[in-house]
Amino acid sequence: MSAPSAVIFGASGPRLTAEEKAFFADADPWGFILFARNVEDPDQVRALTAEMREVVGRAAPVLVDQEGGRVQRFRPPLWRKFRPAMEDASRPLAEAAEALVLRYRLIAAELNALGVDVNCAPLLDVAAPELTDAIGDRAIGRDPATVAALGHSVRRGLMAGGVLPVVKHLPGYGRAAVDPHEALPVTRVSRDQLEIDLAPFRAHADAPMGMTAHLIVECVDDEYPATTSGPVIDLIREEIGFDGLLMTDDISMGALSGAVAERTAESLDAGVDIALHCNGDMDEMTAVATAARPLAGDALRRAEAVDAIPREVEEIDLDMVAARYEMITGELANA
Repeated sequence: MSAPSAVIFGASGPRLTAEEKAFFADADPWGFILFARNVEDPDQVRALTAEMREVVGRAAPVLVDQEGGRVQRFRPPLWRKFRPAMEDASRPLAEAAEALVLRYRLIAAELNALGVDVNCAPLLDVAAPELTDAIGDRAIGRDPATVAALGHSVRRGLMAGGVLPVVKHLPGYGRAAVDPHEALPVTRVSRDQLEIDLAPFRAHADAPMGMTAHLIVECVDDEYPATTSGPVIDLIREEIGFDGLLMTDDISMGALSGAVAERTAESLDAGVDIALHCNGDMDEMTAVATAARPLAGDALRRAEAVDAIPREVEEIDLDMVAARYEMITGELANA
């Protein structure tokens, strides 16, 4: 049996089309990712995640970005609404740490019930004054120690609910002054100053999964964005010490140049394990699939390690979790 392809794909709508079913069965992506366009109600989402796994014939990971605040694919009235992460994180550290564990335990319960087993959180980007609004209040701190500590809270809450975390965005969007969805940010700091950005990721080098940033880190590689930069991927692997499964940020974002097939090949050649393509456009997905390759070597080892992590749910009274979260934050955490 051949290994899955080194790619994660989105879908165009709330149900797979006949064309998508045939394409995914042939392309065999390692996983899938959901967006608001894929969401109508809980029964429909459960059917969609089951269908995605059925077409590839295995328990493929299904990812989502469910941070709360602006980045929340499942929304009221059917799911809980959460304030921006920075609002919870700005409380005294002990309160913030507990609040984020509770918050992401509630989020994990909702995701687990839908068949979603990976959440693209926590953000470990250290928020600098010039930080673009594209990250903004999604960040969980303005200093590396706080970000590292609260990142562990996010991970604990997700794992307790049977959902795997993805640390992002390596090596850090915290100094990005432009939106990487639209343009390519550039980090212009010394190698010593860069340590501020790297420190939280070092503290999370044991995370099962990570996501790259589309930005130039001038002091490491002044030509290629981190996602397609061999020197930056080497830094992530060797200096940060991250040996988890490393995926790109969305390969179709405006920060990257060239056709999506070129972006895919360049990221995999640089040492990223898996290309992430999100928009569900069939022509783009077809191009990405031609440039992707079956998982092999260390990338396959890391993917198999993620697949083998139990999605075990710790039994807990979720009403009590919600009540405690409300007591700490003053926010009603009910649907």
